[in-house]
Amino acid sequence: MPPAPTTPTDRLSPLLQHFHVRTRMFHSGPLCGTTAFYDGPDLGYLHVLRAGTVQVAHYGDSSPLGSASLTEPTLLFYPSAAPHRFITPTDRSTHMVCATVRFDAGPAHPVAAVLPPLCLVPLASVPGLARTVDALFAEAMPDGDAAPACGRQLICDRLFDALLVQLLRWLIDHPPATPGADGPSQTLLAGLAHPQLAHALNAMHGEPGALWDLPRLAAVAGMSRSSFAATFHRVVGSTPADYLARWRMVLAGQRLARGEPLKQVALRLGYSSASALSRAFAAHHGQAPRAWRQQQDVP
Repeated sequence: MPPAPTTPTDRLSPLLQHFHVRTRMFHSGPLCGTTAFYDGPDLGYLHVLRAGTVQVAHYGDSSPLGSASLTEPTLLFYPSAAPHRFITPTDRSTHMVCATVRFDAGPAHPVAAVLPPLCLVPLASVPGLARTVDALFAEAMPDGDAAPACGRQLICDRLFDALLVQLLRWLIDHPPATPGADGPSQTLLAGLAHPQLAHALNAMHGEPGALWDLPRLAAVAGMSRSSFAATFHRVVGSTPADYLARWRMVLAGQRLARGEPLKQVALRLGYSSASALSRAFAAHHGQAPRAWRQQQDVP
């Protein structure tokens, strides 16, 4: 059996280099009374409660998420659109910063697709988060009556970006449980949390066009073929070949939507020809690349 590799140092960058996520701060300061949040189907939210209390209520499509009462510094992350309201005391004792979140490719983003609709995490649970939060609040809500500094919006947006990456890093090591299940779900996050499977996933994410057959992936993971195949299916919920095929299709959709030629996309993703990619794309998406790309241009 190949020697077990050490845990990879970076399990997020190969994903986020292909599929970016962008944040934009839109509120900093006290909240009082009832505030509703919903800006359309393409935006998620990242809220940070630093002080005070909040009653969280959900409505519309997110009603099944129920309600929550927050009394300690907490981070609330909605990866995708989820109508919600905050009910806060009218004495302006509740201090929050809030940002919208937009994942490239929307719900098809490989990280967004495996996250629960709401990640509610006390700040004390995530080591290292305090420094980023302190820097964010210092920039977003400076002490005194000083006028906003130049570049404040840009700096706050980048600090929200850093905060989100730190949260995603923590979620990899603490995969969210499937509702009603006793353990972590079978998802990409669970695979990235596995000390050996993460090497194989990183390899596929970083070089999607390489020839990743079972023997080569097992060697990268430091496992026997049979053990790797069984463990991958148990933890991630699919075979390595199926996972790689889906990953390539997500990348193909992204690149075609940007206007890259089909032949070039096929070459980058390891297909023998444009027609081979076209057949795989149609089987996955239910329509040929040309028709799919035209549909993306429809408002």
